Parts: sequence; structure tokens; C-alpha cells
Amino acid sequence: MAILLVFQIVISVLLVIVVLLQVKGTGFGRVWGGLSISSTRRGLEGVIFKFTFVLTFLFISVSLASLIF
Repeated sequence: MAILLVFQIVISVLLVIVVLLQVKGTGFGRVWGGLSISSTRRGLEGVIFKFTFVLTFLFISVSLASLIF
């Protein structure tokens, strides 16, 4: 049971970091003053976006597992 709690804490910290890394609006180009015309997620921004869903799924799975066990 303690290992599930550790996993849940680690995943939640990673999830907060990944969400804070995401930039609302035009993407990472906005941070550096660049102009972005396309609205698709490319490169690092796309990876972070997909990683957010993976971490969310893991967090929900570990949370449900800790309820059961």
C-alpha cells in the first residue's frame, strides 16, 4: 500500500510540472516572442501534451488501485 502512495505522489508532482510547462495560446513560440500561425502542436509541445494524458491516466489508475487495495 505504501508503494502505491509513493507512486501517486510522484505522478502528481510530475503532472503538476507538465501542466505548468504548457503554454496557453499560440504555444512555445509565444514565450520567446515568436509568431506562430499554425495551431497544431509540434515537437516538444506535442510531446508534453501527450505526456499529460499519459500521466493523468496513470494517476487515475493508481488512485483507483489504492482505493481497492
